[in-house]
Amino acid sequence: MIETRTVEIVAVPEGSRPARVTVHTRGQGPLAVLVHGFPLDHRMWLDVMHGPLAQNRTLCAVDLRGHGDSPWCGDGVHTMERFADDVAAVIKTLGDGQADLAGLSMGGYVALALMDRHPELVRTLVLSNTRATADNDEQKQGREAAIETVATQGRSAVCDAMLPKLLAPGADALVRAQLRTMIEGTPVESIVADQRGLMQRADRREGLANIKVPTMIVAGEHDALTPVADAEVMRDGILGARLEVVKGTAHMTPMEAPKAWSDAVADVWL
Repeated sequence: MIETRTVEIVAVPEGSRPARVTVHTRGQGPLAVLVHGFPLDHRMWLDVMHGPLAQNRTLCAVDLRGHGDSPWCGDGVHTMERFADDVAAVIKTLGDGQADLAGLSMGGYVALALMDRHPELVRTLVLSNTRATADNDEQKQGREAAIETVATQGRSAVCDAMLPKLLAPGADALVRAQLRTMIEGTPVESIVADQRGLMQRADRREGLANIKVPTMIVAGEHDALTPVADAEVMRDGILGARLEVVKGTAHMTPMEAPKAWSDAVADVWL
């Protein structure tokens, strides 16, 4: 059974606003926090949460502010640092001082920001289908175009553009439908705020050497958005990090192959 609760984010820096962040938990044992990608919510983790990892961890899937069951707070920009501080507040509220931390794509950017700002809260780190580099000029232009698309054509157009990039050819039709439900359910204002924050995110490559916790990096064999080469940069930059490339998957490895993803993560959660 999944339990849902709300964490009040009261202490915020100037220029940001308080938030109510909804979290969904299942399992037993030490806290493990799962951070979703753009523009999704906690439901991307459901198959993982109903799998074997819940036997040894209290799995906590966060709805970042403005996503899923967490309301939009009026922020025009969702910076990775703001998201990271929200996740830190969740760990402080639910954990015993530390948590295992896993993030996919945008959630990986949030995890890297949290490692920079609150490293004492993280026991182990999983970086899935993500990268340490900032957007280049072409990628920023693509995000500007995506903002224009969602503002003028709506969320369905964003979904139509994203789905072919998120999943490997021949992906399960149910997974495709689940992704469409999440993307089309995310408020337009949150999608825009996410894109602005993603454009502004820092290059984290230099900070990789400062990560001292056990780290697993997961990549999809066919991931065109964050290719295996991006994962190799993180593996080489983090002392002792391991890399698992999951065959037959693209950008949504935990949804496309939840058992393979969980098996890889279990190696670092032993």
